[in-house]
Order: sequence, then structure tokens, then C-alpha cells
Amino acid sequence: MKNIEFDSKTGEVKETKSAPVFDEEKIREEEKWDGYYAIVTSELDKTDEEIIEIYRGLWKIEESFKVTKSCLEARPVHVTRKDHIQAHFLICFVALVIIRLLENQLDNRFSAQKLAESLSSATGYFLTENLYHFGYTDEVLGEIEKSTDIPLCKKYLTLGEIKNIFASTKK
Repeated sequence: MKNIEFDSKTGEVKETKSAPVFDEEKIREEEKWDGYYAIVTSELDKTDEEIIEIYRGLWKIEESFKVTKSCLEARPVHVTRKDHIQAHFLICFVALVIIRLLENQLDNRFSAQKLAESLSSATGYFLTENLYHFGYTDEVLGEIEKSTDIPLCKKYLTLGEIKNIFASTKK
């Protein structure tokens, strides 16, 4: 726009006698760049391709914050002591690392949110002295089971089987 003046202190548009008009020359110049994105970086030792690849990966970082806040409930609502807050965030960070490792192991076929939802739903209930019931299963748990050899889709497990699973994951 032409014929617009701004107050240097407030940034507000000042009233003028002449009406604002489109700056046709400026519009034509800007149209040359329609559809292009400019990336500003301090990484001067990287190639253009490396910079573009890094930029394309930024969504993953943003998604990590979203997953941490929503799926992993990283907001320490019920803790007040500093050591409890730090422990809470450490647990959330470790959970995020595990989810990211699972995503990679499963060739990114499932989102972090879907993995977290499935794993959260896979709970066991005590039935009798030596038997636990696991009533939830889905495609995600089936794929994790295939990939890790951890029986996440078995409906019933004995306490001994559960202990063996924990022992086998420590290797």
C-alpha cells in the first residue's frame, strides 16, 4: 500500500488526507516469489540439501511437544515439589523416547499418538491367585508383538509368564 504513514512510537496508522492505494509495482515484484519459501539459517557449513532436509524434519520436533503434552500428560498438575516435577518430566521424556523408537522399529506405520493410545489401553487385571486377564488388543499391539516378541495380544497370562516377559526385556 502507498500513502500510509505510521506513528513511530505506537506503530499505529496515522490519518492522512490522501487515500491509501495499492502499490502495483511492489505486488508484481512479490508475485515472482509466490510458491517459494525462504529459509534463514546460521548453518553456513551445510549444503542447501542438508538445510532443506533439516527444515523438513522440524514438524517431528513440533509433534514431539504435542505428544508430550497430550498423550503423555507432561503437565505436572498434581506434583508440587521440584524433585517430583523433575521425575515426572523424566518419565514423560523416557516414554517419548520409547514411542519414537517403536515408531522407527515399525517403519513409521503408526503415529506416536496411536502407539501411546494402544499401549495405554493394554492393561491387565488380576483374576485369580496366578492369572491375569488382558482384554484389549488391536493392530498396533499385534505389530509391536511381532517386532519385539513381547506377547501383548495374549488374553491370559500367569504371574510366572509376566515375570519372564519382564526378565526377557532386560537383555
